[in-house]
Amino acid sequence: MPVKNKIKQFLDARGITTYRFQKDVGIAVSTAYNLYKRPGQLPSSTVLTKICDTYEIQPNGVLEWIAPEREAN
Repeated sequence: MPVKNKIKQFLDARGITTYRFQKDVGIAVSTAYNLYKRPGQLPSSTVLTKICDTYEIQPNGVLEWIAPEREAN
């Protein structure tokens, strides 16, 4: 699936540390750090809902769809 998370960009732009993110959203430390360090790591629907509710944002604030590259014929 050509979707990636933009958690790092979101947090960095707002000056939110990974620790503060983890505490604000109420998720495991490992989940917070994995989402921050790995763009391919997608949040579960529960975690995505918590992020959106906490920061009052739409899912596209932390997720991005990437168009798949077309194969040459």
